[in-house]
Order: sequence, then C-alpha cells, then structure tokens
Amino acid sequence: MRASIKDSIALFNPQGFLDGNNASSLLSVSDMEATLRLKVDMVLVSLKKVIFFNKNGLEMFIRLFEKVRKEHRIMVGFCDYDDKKFNAIKRFFEKEMNFFLFDTYEVAKLFTNGFNEKEKTILLYSQDKSQRAAIAIELHNRGHNPIIAQTKADFEKKKESKDSFDIIIEKTYLGDMGEQVAARVTANAVIYTLSGFLDNEITSKFNITYHNNSLNIGFRLFIFDAFKVSSMNIHGLNFFAKLASSSAEYNATLCFVGFDFSNTPSTFKDDLEDAGILFYDKIEEILGDKELLAELGGSSAAAIQQKKAITKQIVSQLPTFVNAIVETLEMMTNAEAVKEEVKIKELTLMGQKNLLASSIGFYGDMDGMIVLIFPKNIAQESCSLLIGEKTDDLELILDSLGELVNIVGGKLKTLLSDAKIYIQITLPRTYDKIEDLLEVIGQRKGVQVDLKFGSEHFTFFLTR
Repeated sequence: MRASIKDSIALFNPQGFLDGNNASSLLSVSDMEATLRLKVDMVLVSLKKVIFFNKNGLEMFIRLFEKVRKEHRIMVGFCDYDDKKFNAIKRFFEKEMNFFLFDTYEVAKLFTNGFNEKEKTILLYSQDKSQRAAIAIELHNRGHNPIIAQTKADFEKKKESKDSFDIIIEKTYLGDMGEQVAARVTANAVIYTLSGFLDNEITSKFNITYHNNSLNIGFRLFIFDAFKVSSMNIHGLNFFAKLASSSAEYNATLCFVGFDFSNTPSTFKDDLEDAGILFYDKIEEILGDKELLAELGGSSAAAIQQKKAITKQIVSQLPTFVNAIVETLEMMTNAEAVKEEVKIKELTLMGQKNLLASSIGFYGDMDGMIVLIFPKNIAQESCSLLIGEKTDDLELILDSLGELVNIVGGKLKTLLSDAKIYIQITLPRTYDKIEDLLEVIGQRKGVQVDLKFGSEHFTFFLTR
C-alpha cells in the first residue's frame, strides 16, 4: 500500500477489515522504507475507511511504528476515527501508548513543520490533564492559540460558539508526552485503584519500583481505593503488611478506603491495622479534611535515611536534562534562560522568598529525582497557558506546576531513549513550602543548576 504525501505527512489509507490476518499485507516494511525516503515529518494510518479492527491488526502497524520512531525520530500513529475507535485503541494499549493519535488529518497538520498556517485558534479538551497540558504547550510552541477547556462541561459550553475556533480537538493523544501509570495524585496523595481478589498475584500487578520512587521524591500518603475489591487472602495480607512496614521507614502512611471485609477473615483488618494501615469508608473523608490530610502526610514529608550518590551516567546526561527543562520554560515564559552556575553540592537556596517547587522521579536504566524550584511569579507566568489566565489561586498554580514537570519528564524520557537509555517516570509531587522540600532532600548531594530568566532566578536540582 502506497502512502499519500501532503503537508509533510505520509498517510496510509487501509479499507475494510483490519486484523492480524491481513494487516501485514496492507502495510509492509518495504512500504514504510519507501515512504521514509521522501523525508516526511509524520507517518499516519487513517482509520476513516476501516470498518472494523482488533488489537492484533493494530499491533502489526505499531511494531512498524516503533522501528520508525527509534531510527528516524518522527511522529507515528493513527488519525481519522470516531469516539468508538478512539476508546478501543486506548483500551487495547492503555499501558504502553508510544504512538500519536489525532482526531483528524486536519488536527495532525497542526503538529508538523510543513504546516505554514500559524495562529490558529484551537479549542482543546482531554480527560487526561497531562495530555491536555502537553497538547497545549506543543500547539503554543508551533505558533497557535490553544484555548483549554478544564472540564467536559466547559468544553461542551465553549463548543456552542464553534465559529470562535478554527479547529476543535478532543480525541488527540501525544505518545510519550505524559506518563500513564496505575495511579493518580490528588492533594499530594498517591491514589492506587485495586479490584477483584487480592492474592499472591498482587506482587506482580503492583509496581513496587514505582512506589519506591514515589517515596523517594517525597510522597508520604498512599490511598488504596478498594471499593472494587471482593476479598483478600493471606498472601494479599502479607504483601500489604510488608508494604506498610517498608513505607514506614519514610514516615509514610497507607490508607484503605471502601474495603468490605464481609468476605474476608475478620482478623485480617486487625492484622493490617497492627501493620500501620488505616481504614476509611470514603476517599472524601481524607481529601475533604485538610487537617487530617496534613496529619496523614498529604502536605508534609520526612527526610530519607539512605543516601545514594549521584552517578557518572547521570552527570554525563546533564545537558539532556537541562535542555528538556530550559526549552520548555523558555517557551512558556517567552524569556531566554541564562545559566549562572552548575555545581555538584547540597541544595542551596540563598536569599529567595515566595518559592514553589515540583519534583518527579525517574527509574530504569538509571534512577533519580528532578526538582524544579520557581519564584511564585515565574510559576504564575509558566502556568498561565495551562490555566488559561494568570491567577493567584495557589492550588491551581501547584496543579499546573505538577503538569509542567510531568511534561519535562515525558520529554526527557523521549530524549534519553534516543541515546538508548530507557526510563520510566513517577507522577509529580508539588510543594508550597520549600521547608518540606528541603526536608525530603536532606543532605543529599546533586547537580544544582542556577538559571536566570530576566531578573528572576530559577533552580534545577538533579539528585538520587
């Protein structure tokens, strides 16, 4: 199958049914290689004329996508689908979506270098906050004016005045721009969702490496949403008791909400409580009570006892880390960053007031922690695009700072993969009190990069 080439996009148009039996005949390695010789920015498969597809059919294309992306560093993915197809793709590949999804070919054009029509006004919505932020930043960086709808209701209301927008985006996904994990963060509490029967399989289903890295960057409250749990056996009990014990070394709190013990031995609850796990009927009992939230660790952190020295491998990749951060912040603030000092030392913040911070952990071929420290006015400026306006609402600013560091982490993940270094990232943690951050960092040494945006200072700290 030959691709049509327009606007620097190579577009394949399969028709009819797409499954494991015919996918390889529709798009072959030789087809892809011939297309890449034409120097395109993007390779897409249109699903407009596809009546039916299954996971096996799409996987044939995705394997080709992965090869193309690694060797040629271009965007690859699918476009032209309806709600049903979009939801099916996300369901099939929710754990590893390293490809792009664009509502339509017209939307895809916005993300290419060959598209010359700038300053498009675009209404944007995505249920995924990280994707919403990543798409907005990418569009802004390409000279467009994204208008972000923060909720579905807000999106539907804005859509009524569709003549105000050149393009509307709702079902777009930028692969590797954010991080999909089996957790979410609210009020600096990590919330895991559990379901079914908790037995020995929990040891393979639960990402303990992710959990440990979340502890490392300062998360201290972990809530297990257990409304969909049917029961637990002794293996599940032992797993969570050990998890509570190891987390206690960081002064972390584990809570279960909505767990129904009617089908579980009555002694199990006592055993888990003895291990330090707390039980609540509803998540709102914790998240809705700011004093309880602070008491359980949602707004505080304790120093980490074990210190790990920063490695030569991390130092060797320092330019990659700095570039990922500086490029994002320069674009967000419309100001050039001037590097003032780079040193390996303990985190030092001299004479700066009204500071906010966000951090994210990474692990895999190398592990560590990225910390971004902002003066409040730089944070406001950096987040105004994501919020839609400049605001003094501290919770909104912190939430957007979390999304900002999440985007930096996603960009870093992509850049390092080009160097054959593969990492995963945690969800972001934010700090409205620098004292809490300093408590987490303790006396650990790292690479401190002091930057200046105009008259304002910004600090990037890379440690383990």
